[in-house]
Amino acid sequence: MARFLARLREGLGRSSAKLGEGIGAIFTKRRLDDAAIAELEELLIGADLGASTAAKLTADFARTRFGKEVTPEEVRETLADEIAEILAAVAKPLTPDPAHRPHVILVVGVNGSGKTTTIGKLAKMFRDDGRKVMLAAGDTFRAAGVEQLKIWGGRIGVPVVARETGADAAGLAYEAMERARAEGMDLLIVDTAGRLHNRADLMAELEKIIRVMKKLDPTAPHTCLLVLDATTGQNAHAQVETFRAITNVTGLVVTKLDGTAKGGVLVALAEKFKLPVHAIGVGEQADDLRPFEARDFARSLLGL
Repeated sequence: MARFLARLREGLGRSSAKLGEGIGAIFTKRRLDDAAIAELEELLIGADLGASTAAKLTADFARTRFGKEVTPEEVRETLADEIAEILAAVAKPLTPDPAHRPHVILVVGVNGSGKTTTIGKLAKMFRDDGRKVMLAAGDTFRAAGVEQLKIWGGRIGVPVVARETGADAAGLAYEAMERARAEGMDLLIVDTAGRLHNRADLMAELEKIIRVMKKLDPTAPHTCLLVLDATTGQNAHAQVETFRAITNVTGLVVTKLDGTAKGGVLVALAEKFKLPVHAIGVGEQADDLRPFEARDFARSLLGL
């Protein structure tokens, strides 16, 4: 855990440096007046926290400190506490429902968001927890995607259901559900092809996968995880809106928080969509995906 926290602080370094330097420039030997509040709001918007979140944070801060001299440290501490409060409402671990065996997790997202790697890391987390896990290589467009999932499966000792490149993804999902049920799996995690959220044909294919799953289990998928790449910043909002309309997204995983200056987007997403954030990723290693902790994230974002 300590290693992950260090990775998180290091990963959010660019985001926290941007905020820290900005706060330092605004609040060195200065009272909290209208001009300072406006500058702070602008800084938060620039750090991808979003206009409504920035307005809320600065209004809360002004209510208690207006007209007083404040130090940069005090501003960072107060903002970290307020951000932690916003995030605490969505920081929820991904807990499979024992009433469903297998509990089916459908993983969706745009190309390059880190879906396949996230699936491997999630599978390892659940496997380490003593659960029986199966993976389905539903990204049938990409031979490399199937291969990548097989490598993860071999590495962590979980079976992978796969077909040849170009096979019907919905048919594969159906076959994987049948096998997972027959073999008494606790969890089935289904990968899907990366698709741009503005491609109607690809989104229709996702609808088909869900339709076919429901033939075997009307309640499936029990979890629909949207994997978001933090480096896309504000574009993440459009992705959530489109995928949620098609697949009833139940939770988020935010990846690539290492080395982005757009880490604040996670706060904006939490404030706007109120969707559970189950896990965050800060690197390529198996242990670089962890359940999302609101306070740790908020303090790391502000460089504390």
